[in-house]
Amino acid sequence: MKIETYSKFVAELIGTFGLVLFGCGAAAIAGVDTAGGLSGLGLLGIATAFGLSVVVFAYAIGGISGCHINPAVTIGVLAAGRLSAKDAGVYILAQLIGALLGAFVLQQILSGQLAGFQAGEWAYGSNGWGQGYQNEYGVVAAFTTEAVLTFLFLFVILATTSNVGNGTMAGLAIGFTLLLIHLVAIPVTGTSVNPARSFGPAVLAGGVALSQLWLFIVAPIVGALVAAGVWRAIAPKAE
Repeated sequence: MKIETYSKFVAELIGTFGLVLFGCGAAAIAGVDTAGGLSGLGLLGIATAFGLSVVVFAYAIGGISGCHINPAVTIGVLAAGRLSAKDAGVYILAQLIGALLGAFVLQQILSGQLAGFQAGEWAYGSNGWGQGYQNEYGVVAAFTTEAVLTFLFLFVILATTSNVGNGTMAGLAIGFTLLLIHLVAIPVTGTSVNPARSFGPAVLAGGVALSQLWLFIVAPIVGALVAAGVWRAIAPKAE
């Protein structure tokens, strides 16, 4: 069955839109205590929101596009020889548009607070580092965290979706890996491992979040390329 390019584009756009809205929405809307007395989701809740988002879209659009919803994944899969450069370009464009739309909808929801909404720095679930952000880690720690955890994420993706992996369980394995990644990285960078996920919120937040966006593009791509190289070196020859 041939899947048209536009179908892959729409699938990746919707999947990335959902990931940003669910994940960043959980962090920005429900991740903190509210004036009404409701408890915030906290670290585990936000991590679960991101992990489950990947699981549900893996099974929803995996058969159409492979459910990359992440430029680092697309670049890693391209480097592993499983994707054409043409499709990679289509995927990344769709992911960036989807992430921006997801952040825009989140912005509109937050702006609807009757008491008024002040965006502040690193708004809409933006990633960051340094003074004033989360536990105030430095740039080296932030880069290391994003690169290493993206490496592990891509390694799991490439392994579970390979000829020797368990394809029926791949969505769960990938989603749970992202959950684990968030448990480690949220206090450091808010967790990206996904340039599109960082792009949407940072563009709308502006300021420091936008100036720090480079790290959340470069570090995940470095981790993805290393993972692709390692997998190609150890993968069974039939791969």
